[in-house]
Amino acid sequence: MVMVIIGLVIILLLVLVLPFTFKIVEEQLEIFLFIMGIAAALISGVMNRELILAAFEHPIMIASAVLIAGALFHILREQFEGFMQKVFTKVPVPAVVFLVVVVLGLLSSVITAIIASIILVEIIFQLPMARKDKIVICVIACFSIGFGAALTPIGEPLATIAIAKLNEEFLYLFKLLGKFIIPAIIVFGCLGAFYAARAQKAEKGMPSAELAITVEEEDGEEVEQDTWRGIIIRALKVYLFVMALTFLGEGFYPLIDAYILKLDYRLLYWVNTVSAVLDNATLTAAEISPKMTTMQIEAILMGLIISGGMLIPGNIPNIISASKLRITSTEWAKIGVPLGAAVMAIFYVILFVL
Repeated sequence: MVMVIIGLVIILLLVLVLPFTFKIVEEQLEIFLFIMGIAAALISGVMNRELILAAFEHPIMIASAVLIAGALFHILREQFEGFMQKVFTKVPVPAVVFLVVVVLGLLSSVITAIIASIILVEIIFQLPMARKDKIVICVIACFSIGFGAALTPIGEPLATIAIAKLNEEFLYLFKLLGKFIIPAIIVFGCLGAFYAARAQKAEKGMPSAELAITVEEEDGEEVEQDTWRGIIIRALKVYLFVMALTFLGEGFYPLIDAYILKLDYRLLYWVNTVSAVLDNATLTAAEISPKMTTMQIEAILMGLIISGGMLIPGNIPNIISASKLRITSTEWAKIGVPLGAAVMAIFYVILFVL
């Protein structure tokens, strides 16, 4: 058992470090995580026919939604671009960003995080902003969607599993966490709008020649994603990503069972930041129990929800968005980790001090 734990700890460290230190790993993140997931499942001895079938089945709905939505947006590209241009001429970009972050965050609990993130990436793609600024807006919006999707069991697997484990009604998480999540979504919207206004102000102060070169270069980076080849590859990458997370989640269960479940819930709140690279649905299934107090449930779930936005593997919206905009692990972490850490600290005070 000791060797199993050591092996899993090594894999966890590799998953946390290698995407930020080796460019080839960063560029082939899906394949790397898939290999690490297989290794974790083999080391922990959970690799069996049922897990393999589950790993093939889990990504089907998500990858299919990405493929179908991508195809529809591609077919209706001109109409959608025309609509968004009209919106941008009548509504200030910061206001559009605020509405997108807040509305998609709230709707994700009804239309699912998958659909919300697909809509998000298409709108982000049309924003009249530099790519580096789109990335910031995208990360903020993915935090919002990750928060909102947890309000109902429709939104994301974390909520579905939590409701099932606690044997509670459909709106239980809305009643339990809504007082935290809804204000947070509005704050994310304000943060996105503030950043968009600041970015626009910076662009206005940039010399026209320099701005033209920047826009041309960044447009070139995204062109490939609007081809049929790009749409199909994106769906396949999402499929492999979810498959990898299935293996990782099950593979790390012995480590979770041996050490994480025994921790005090206040410490567990911070330890659950590992869901930034692991499937938070697996952690929810392992950690949540109907014997827990309300505060314990709040602490565990909020820790998982917040940390899911820190890195690309943490949430489905992150995976879909990163694939569409070709956001690297380093680019995401530069924004997601400090933002997530700040939100974690704020909610720690709210949950355990105030």
